[in-house]
Amino acid sequence: MVKPRKSRYGAARGLSVMMAKGMKRDHGKDRWDLVPWDVMQDIVKVLTYGSKKYTPDNWKQVEPYRERYFAACLRHLSAWRNGELINKETKLPHIVHAITDLIFIAWKDKHAAKKGKAS
Repeated sequence: MVKPRKSRYGAARGLSVMMAKGMKRDHGKDRWDLVPWDVMQDIVKVLTYGSKKYTPDNWKQVEPYRERYFAACLRHLSAWRNGELINKETKLPHIVHAITDLIFIAWKDKHAAKKGKAS
């Protein structure tokens, strides 16, 4: 008979979970269950809007990307900070547009580093 033991995931969540079977070694792995999927859905809506307005993945071609996406991010943050929560054109939250701009920068930086350059 298998002796029950405490789950490391359960312990991390403050739970006492006893496991006798169906064990899975998740300790040390990325915690995808922590992603706020409702916000991710809004990011996908921003990306979908952009793919219709321009072309899919057009954002990958924008140069100089750091300056342009940082400026766009600041415009959205400024609007959000001044009380305009929703972008009038897209009907989506300005804060989500700002997050999307930062995702673009992060993606471009990561891929530029792989190529040994950054804009």
